[in-house]
Order: sequence, then structure tokens, then C-alpha cells
Amino acid sequence: MKGASFTERLLRNPPLLTFLLVALVWIVASLTLRGFGAYGHLRYILELSAVIGIVAAGQTLVILLGGIDLSVGAVITVTAILLPLISPDWDPTGLVGIALALLIAAAIGFMNGVGQAFLKVPAIIMTLAMATFLQGLLILVAGGSAVSVTNKAVILLGSARPAGIPAGIILWIVVSFVVLLLIHRLPIGARLLALGANPLAARLSGVDVNRNSLIGYTLSGFFAGLAGMLLLGMNRQGYVGIGDPYLMTSIAAVVLGGTSILGGRGTYAGTIPGAILLVTTTALITVVNASAGWRSVMFGSLILALLLVSGREARR
Repeated sequence: MKGASFTERLLRNPPLLTFLLVALVWIVASLTLRGFGAYGHLRYILELSAVIGIVAAGQTLVILLGGIDLSVGAVITVTAILLPLISPDWDPTGLVGIALALLIAAAIGFMNGVGQAFLKVPAIIMTLAMATFLQGLLILVAGGSAVSVTNKAVILLGSARPAGIPAGIILWIVVSFVVLLLIHRLPIGARLLALGANPLAARLSGVDVNRNSLIGYTLSGFFAGLAGMLLLGMNRQGYVGIGDPYLMTSIAAVVLGGTSILGGRGTYAGTIPGAILLVTTTALITVVNASAGWRSVMFGSLILALLLVSGREARR
């Protein structure tokens, strides 16, 4: 009976279940694949997971309130391309360029929120239209060529390893602390969950639907911009399409961590191991020497399965 009770509690705790799954996969892979369990390799997996985890932070907030943000990939690309272009030469620290780029990213999220909250455009249409607009704008601005970064702060973010820990991982830890605080310790978290669970009941109880939607989408844009900055620092250049892979992975990380795709239920604590599991899965698929086509098929199938399971559970 105790075993069954423990199993039931485990199944009702998706973040813990996802974390245990990550641990299991890492242990099995370390025992069967040479070099997988090396500290440097696992650190590299966490460093790649940080980009997904940061963009998925904003995606988690938006999905919790019952929406979705399909523009995060485009916002990442906007940040990675515009940041080198708008960083002024007179600023040796590079902080002015970073502030401007993050402000632009947050402004894009704010416009998504305005369209969804005040113009009543469905989130999936509003954010998809924004992504399409941004992609076209970037082609006009960059002309299809890569833009190299000279911003010292961004380069430092992508290369620094204080105490042997990549700066990107440290940034992810800070973001995780902030987002978990927002969701579980501040009133905004309860309001987002209430909106996702039952918008009408939340409105009748005094929750400002429009204001909280604006906050959610603005934060999503901001975190996507932060992820774009980290990605730029790691790659040392930005180009059109650099953020495209992070759209579906950000959604998959959220769903894999137990957050309902329909909103109102979940936590960023599950998104964290969800992001790590996605990167680990990609690494394992690469190890078996699958072709690019098969990698896309397997990864896409995983995401579709996660979305179908999440939607089915939410309707129960």
C-alpha cells in the first residue's frame, strides 16, 4: 500500500517525475555511452539547456494564464541581430546596448499583450503574426548576413566560467529564482493561475485580466530577449533564424514539466528539468548518428506526444 501511495504521489508531482527521469537517463547514458557522464559534457548540456530554460520561463508564465507565445523564436533572433547593431561605440561596458535590446524585446511582448488583451486577438494569431512581421523585418535589416558581436558584456556572458560554472548557467539560476518567486510567493502568480483556470471567475473576483495579460506577455518578451543575448554570446554572431529552434522547445519544456497547455495549472519548477531532458534527448539522438531528417521526426514526435498527453489530462 505504501508503494502504491508513493507511486500515486509521484505521478501527481510532474516536476519531481521529470527530474527523476532526467537523473535516470543521465545515469543509464553515463554507464552505456563513453564520455557522456564526463563533467565537461554534462556541464555543456546544462549550458545549452540554459537558453531553452530562460526562454521557457516567459513561455511558462504565458501558458499559465491560458495563452501562448509563438513569437519567442523571432524575439530571440531580433535580440541576437539588433544588439550588435545598436550597441554604441562610446559605451565600453556594452551595458547600454544590452539595456536597449532587452527593452525592445519587452516592448514586443507588450505589443503582443495589447493585441491579446485589448484588441481581443487570439494569442496564437497575435503572436504568430508578430513573429511573421519580425522575420520579414529582420531580412530587411540584416539582409540575410550574419552579424558579429563586439559587445564585451555579451561576450563575457557567453564565455565566462566563474568557479568553473558557465555564466549562462548562473544567469539561468537567477532567472529560475525570480520566476519561482513570481509564481509561488507574489500575488501576480496567483492571478495568472486564476486567469488560466477560469478567466470569468477571475474577472468576477476582481482580477484585472488585461493588466495581468500585459505583464505576462511583456515578461515573455523580456525573457526571450535575455535568451537571445545569451545565445549571441555563446555563438559570437547573430543571424536570421537563430532563434527558430527555441519556439517549439520552449513549449515542449513547459509541457514536459507538467504545466497544462490549456493554462491554470503548473509551475516553472517542472520546466527546469523539462529543458534539461529535451537537450539530453537531442544529445542522445545525435549520438546514434541519426540523419537530420530522422532527428527532426523523432524530436517532433516527442513534442506532439507531450502536447497530446497534456491536452488529454487537462480535459479530464
